[in-house]
Amino acid sequence: MPIQRSEVLYTAVATAENGRDGRVSTDDGKIDVIVNPPKAMGGSGTGTNPEQLFAAGYSACFQGALGVVARNEKADITGSTVTAEVGIGKNDEGFGIIVRITARIPGMDPERARNLVEKAHLVCPYSKATRGNITVDLAV
Repeated sequence: MPIQRSEVLYTAVATAENGRDGRVSTDDGKIDVIVNPPKAMGGSGTGTNPEQLFAAGYSACFQGALGVVARNEKADITGSTVTAEVGIGKNDEGFGIIVRITARIPGMDPERARNLVEKAHLVCPYSKATRGNITVDLAV
């Protein structure tokens, strides 16, 4: 369900210049990076790229969602990490992306860890935004 405008707590603002071969910056100056296509896609690979930026945001958001779920279930996820791998490639509609989320929760039973990760996937805003649009594989 979309949020109502009056419920928005924060809005990030970023501006791109020259698309995939240029620069991306935020209005507050906290991000100001050169973007270039990766070498695997024929680019110079000298800057970052949209897939890396998406992976960084998704992994951070998912880790936050995992923390919320863990607190609600009184589970200790100390030392946990979440890695997002974002792949881009051709599909029937031009290009598309695929994501693999890998959570590592040291010392936790694999079945319980998997359960927490699946619940985090239900509440993570990035997961909600992409649900039904891209393939997201979960791994523990």
